[in-house]
Amino acid sequence: MLESMSEEKREYWNKLIAEQAASGQGVSAFCEQRGVPDNSFYRWRKRLRNSEPVEFALLNTVSSSMPLELCLANGERLRIANGVDAATLLLVLNALRP
Repeated sequence: MLESMSEEKREYWNKLIAEQAASGQGVSAFCEQRGVPDNSFYRWRKRLRNSEPVEFALLNTVSSSMPLELCLANGERLRIANGVDAATLLLVLNALRP
């Protein structure tokens, strides 16, 4: 199924999904504004989410009152509150890995 996706379609939908995530709009409003069927948006988002492995980078930590926010390749964001213990964070990160 994924092999049949053209690279142009993948790039188009990846870009559109990232734009929606960054816009702060709901999917329905975003799709309506762009003339895209929202059922296609959801289908492609699921398809692309399941096709790409999650990658991690090593970060140096600094003291901050701001929560940590990870931006995933599919455009979704994972916000991690201050003071989360390492074991909980490790469980979350392991759950994201394929």
